[in-house]
Amino acid sequence: MTFGGVLILALCLGLERVAYAWIWNRPAAFRALCARLPLAVWQSPVDALHHLFWAFKALQALTFFSWCWIWGDGSVRPSASGLATFFGLALLGIGQVLNLGVFYRLGKTGVFYGNRFGYPVPWCSRFPFSVLRHPQYVGTVLSIWGFFVVMRFPHRDWVLLPLLETAYYAAGSYFEQ
Repeated sequence: MTFGGVLILALCLGLERVAYAWIWNRPAAFRALCARLPLAVWQSPVDALHHLFWAFKALQALTFFSWCWIWGDGSVRPSASGLATFFGLALLGIGQVLNLGVFYRLGKTGVFYGNRFGYPVPWCSRFPFSVLRHPQYVGTVLSIWGFFVVMRFPHRDWVLLPLLETAYYAAGSYFEQ
């Protein structure tokens, strides 16, 4: 893979974090954007952000599988051995438990910045918020690391996108304070 190809994938992954930081810090601007067609079909900025979330997850998955395809010489098969596969799946499972816990506790309105758009979102201090300040980000990062352990370990490239995504999510949590 060329440097340009890596840069394109890095930019694709960075779009999500930039968008969320902008929306968090400029909720009125996002609300105004959502009032215009075609985004107005979603009726609220929470709904629009929910749809945007799924678009970003699709882009993220496409980017990850493209990386595996390119670095795997046209194959998208797991490359980890037994113990590494177990470890990767454990990271993936823990990450998803954290993510599902956030969705369960906050609901769609809470997860998709409802408080920034003026909707009441009660403060939650129950699990997973009782153990982590940003459980959704930690869960996502653990899931990404788990995916790449399973799919690309022990190849040299296995750590590159997880490191990049860790940096992106750390920056996102900083800029969304």
